[in-house]
Parts: sequence; C-alpha cells; structure tokens
Amino acid sequence: MGDVYIRHIELLGFEKRFYPSQHYVYMFLVKWQDLTEKVVYRKFTEIYEFHKVLKEMFPIESGDINTENRIIPHLPAPRWFDSHRSTQNRQSTLSEYCSALITLPRKISRCTHILNFFKVRNDDLNPPMASQFKKPETFLTPKDSKKGAADITGPIILQTYRAVADYEKNSITEMGVRTGDAVDVVEKSESGWWFCQLKNKRGWVPAAYLEPTDGPDESEEQEPNYAGELHVVCKGYTAAQEDEVTLKEGETIEVIHKLLDGWWVVRKDENTGYYPSMYLQKSGEESTPEKTQLRNREAPPRRSTIRNIKSIHNQNRKQISQETYRRNSVKYMQGRRKLKNNFLNKGGTIAEDEREAQPAIPPRPSKDLILIRCSESTKSKIK
Repeated sequence: MGDVYIRHIELLGFEKRFYPSQHYVYMFLVKWQDLTEKVVYRKFTEIYEFHKVLKEMFPIESGDINTENRIIPHLPAPRWFDSHRSTQNRQSTLSEYCSALITLPRKISRCTHILNFFKVRNDDLNPPMASQFKKPETFLTPKDSKKGAADITGPIILQTYRAVADYEKNSITEMGVRTGDAVDVVEKSESGWWFCQLKNKRGWVPAAYLEPTDGPDESEEQEPNYAGELHVVCKGYTAAQEDEVTLKEGETIEVIHKLLDGWWVVRKDENTGYYPSMYLQKSGEESTPEKTQLRNREAPPRRSTIRNIKSIHNQNRKQISQETYRRNSVKYMQGRRKLKNNFLNKGGTIAEDEREAQPAIPPRPSKDLILIRCSESTKSKIK
C-alpha cells in the first residue's frame, strides 16, 4: 500500500449553522490518493490555528529565518475576518491557499499535520443538529471564477457586540477590549470564549464581557432543563466561589442549565452549582484534539465576577439564584421518583397496602400429622 496523501482540495462554499450557537464553517472537497472524495467542514479559527502551527513546524519554508526562502503560502488573517469584505474575496483567498498547500514539497504537503487536519471527523459525517433549531444554510461558490460577488448565493454577516467592561488579555491568543468597544464575533464557543475581531486585532474574548448592540442574545432567555443532560468531567476543578461545585475527573454529572458565559449549572446527586463547561464532555461523545486543547486553557471569567460592569442589558437579564436551582431540581427529582413508583404499581407490582389486604396462606401441616393421616387412610381402605 502506497503513502497516504491529498491529490486535490476544492473549496465548495460555506454553511451558516445555528446549533449549538450561530457560527460559520467552510466546506472543502478533499480528494485522496486512493481516488476517494470526502467533504469536510472547518471553521475560520481552525484554519488559522492550523496555518500558525504549520509555520512553526517549517520555519525556513515559512520565511521566519529568511523571507526569500518562503514557499508556504500567506494567509492574511485581518482581511479574512473582516465582516465588511465580500465573501468572494474571502473564499478566493482560501481556495488559493489550499491549492498552494498540496503543491509544496512532500515533506510539507504530506506531513501528518496537513493530513490529519483534512481527514474526515465524526462531526463532518454527523453535523451537530437538533430538531428545535434551524437547519444550516448553505452558500455555494460559483464554478465560474470570472463571476463576481453578486453571483454568490449569500453573504456572511458577522454579529457586532459591545464590550461592557475593560478586559486585559492574559495570553497571546486572547484580545483585550475596553468598555464600549464594538467587536465583530467570528465564532461563538460554548466554552464561554468567543473569537472576535476589532479593527486589525483578533483573538479570544470572554463572552461575559460582551453584549449585543441591539437586543438580548438569541441564547440569553433559555430555560433550565431540570431533567438534566449527562456529561462526564474531563478535567477536575476546585470551587473558587460559594455557588460553584468541586468535581474530579471521571465523575458523571447532569447539566441543568447551559449559560452563555461558559459556566453551566450542574447537578451531582442533590447538589447543584456552577462548573466550567470547557471541562465537561457530553456522555457518549468522543474527545477531539480541539476539545483536548481547550481544556488546557483557564476557565473564562464569570459574568457575576466582573467589577464595575456597565451593561444596559443587566436589568433585563434573567437572574436565577443557586437556591432556586437546588430547590427546583430537588422538586423535579422527587416528582420523577413519584411518577416512577406509580408506574410500577400500575404495571402489576403489588403495593404495600394491597399486600396487607391479601388473604393469609394457611400453615403447612407438620410431618407427624401427615403420617397419621396417611396411616388412617390406609386402614380405611383395608376395611
């Protein structure tokens, strides 16, 4: 069997998805050496992170040592995430970038980093979807490269949010903001970290520091689900606030409320509290490299811990106390147990009071009594 490599990569277009939150993914048709063709979906941020790692792996070919030696294609990230640029220009850049990748020398074009990035993942075959959410909207690029932006089936419109407080970045992948800054949100992650752009800056910003400019966020008014959704703890965390919970890696808990800032309300037995969503994984789901990398980061700040917050939406935001979570959760579990007991009783299981009403079973006669009666019976037959 020969070496595994990619023969061709074609950009088909992009999708606008609404689950678990609104985001965009690019669609690529990947043709492999065995003539198989696979469609994969990748986010803006995934492609850019992939590009940065590739440059680190090959510093000479990326021009870090001498710019004249650069053969790895450029990827102009500021233009990439500019919401005011046409979709045509953005997709053309990506298409040219992917075409250049597979023409690089074998040690680069066939390296495991490129092959693994374009391999089919589980979410490529089964995109996250739920019946109560909108179906993805697909926007295909025109086959004729001479056509302009007007021929594309639709635009990408990034949402604009306003910073409600100052945030100082703690790593090179984050972006600092000042109160009142208007940022474009490229990707909303359930972890509570959102990838944003502000002029020529870009990076991760805690969702707790952002609010919509024109009204409540689409996920802001969701209700708690006291039935709970099973999750497994992938990284332990020690509570820093009274309303948080301490959990160890490997424990199974129930998520009863998914909040926008990345701190979810979870239930362990009858205890409830906040826990970082980035350290949880839905029961039955397989771990991915992206999720593993995310767990190495610190949990985002909670909305309730932001000092001097200046938000016009605070007065309309629904606040639920931890005592309310606990009380409603216990009430739900008690009601569930009651329904279960009633179901078992109606299904043929005899209840306690019904068992007491049953007629008593007469005691079995003793061995001696049985022998005497057998003897009397024999004598009567002889007579």
